[in-house]
Amino acid sequence: MNAVATLPLSSPHLLTSNAQWDAFPEVKTHQRAEDAKPTLYSFWRSSCSWRVRIVLELKELDYDYVAVNLIQGEHRNSDFLELNPQGFVPVFVDGDVVLSESLAIMEYLEENHPARTPLLPENVHERAKIRSLCHLIASNMQPLSTYRVMHLATGDTSKYAAWASHWIHRGFEALEKELQKCSGRYSFGNELTLLDAVLAPQVFRARLFKVDVDEYPTIAAIDGRLNELAAFRRSHPSRQPDTPEDAHEAVKRDILHDL
Repeated sequence: MNAVATLPLSSPHLLTSNAQWDAFPEVKTHQRAEDAKPTLYSFWRSSCSWRVRIVLELKELDYDYVAVNLIQGEHRNSDFLELNPQGFVPVFVDGDVVLSESLAIMEYLEENHPARTPLLPENVHERAKIRSLCHLIASNMQPLSTYRVMHLATGDTSKYAAWASHWIHRGFEALEKELQKCSGRYSFGNELTLLDAVLAPQVFRARLFKVDVDEYPTIAAIDGRLNELAAFRRSHPSRQPDTPEDAHEAVKRDILHDL
């Protein structure tokens, strides 16, 4: 794809990986002009990347988007591995700052832009609770339904969905109880927080594995309200620059090869 001018946040600038790397040395070397946009390396269906996209949208921050096709193995290219030796998305490049791990990126954005839709409360105890619940999802649920874990745990593709569903249910059972105590309109009270940016992608992922989210009414209700918000809709996997035309079928076809 040819390079295009930087677009506003609602249509992030797409730089394809592979051939475009050498054409954009400022991306490869992490050096940029002071007024340049940060860059998000993302895959349209990656739930971890989606978390970061939600925060970028909520904070109305412009950024460049580099598509890293996990299905085609672009995350194993040597150039990408220079950015993140683990070969995972997302990766966020802001000048000389290179960050992987979605929660670290989200906190970086919060700390650098606290006045733009604050996503953590001032109360230290509430902040700790939100972080705890973020990790319930990001550390204890989502990784167990990735290809690398399912493959090693079962060794049988016919068992992947059952494995993933089991651990998602276990996580949602705990999360539902937690949210019954702390949620309001959103996951933590009536204001959006980082927890909402982690919750929505996990619910989407759960449904891919045919988990009946309606079994968890608090989670389902919050997710429904989040999906009505423009930031969540713009950051949705179906609306990314690298979303394939057959996105609906691609999700079902490729889910077992996700990271």
